[in-house]
Amino acid sequence: MLMIKDHWLVAARRVPSTHFNERPEGESPRLLVVHYISLPPGEFGGPYIDQLFTGTLRAQAHPYFAQIAGLRVAAHCLIRREGEIVQYVPFDKRAWHAGQSSYQGIENCNDYSIGIELEGTDELPYTEQQYQALSAFTLSLIKAYALAEENITGHSDIAPGRKTDPGPSFNWDYYHSLIAAY
Repeated sequence: MLMIKDHWLVAARRVPSTHFNERPEGESPRLLVVHYISLPPGEFGGPYIDQLFTGTLRAQAHPYFAQIAGLRVAAHCLIRREGEIVQYVPFDKRAWHAGQSSYQGIENCNDYSIGIELEGTDELPYTEQQYQALSAFTLSLIKAYALAEENITGHSDIAPGRKTDPGPSFNWDYYHSLIAAY
């Protein structure tokens, strides 16, 4: 399990974003949303995810970036292919990761969720390091915020038809077995 202090994961590399706001009064995290991202699409590593989530992505750096450079988005955290965790937004704040969304009939998932991006795509399997980091991290979130394990879902489940992540290559059974093993 990883330590969370003052709503920051102690072991994470911090890259603070301004793409968040306060949660509605009385709201606290009760949902974990798993996403994927790669920038440019299908490429891993590099500074571009950090730049997107901090509003510093240059449209000229890659042809694809022209359509996303002005977006104001950020997840709470990213788990890179080698298992490194990067945190952009403290967990008690409302990160802008889910967009138009609904979970169990409750709209605006950003209000009550924590968004975790995995560096990945629909097509490629995730790495063992990512599963290990995600499961340890999940246990920390469950303990710190009393999240129920059944309130872990994919972006595709809260925005069906609009999003596909974490995609068919994400092994939900394996992920849940790792959580149970701890």
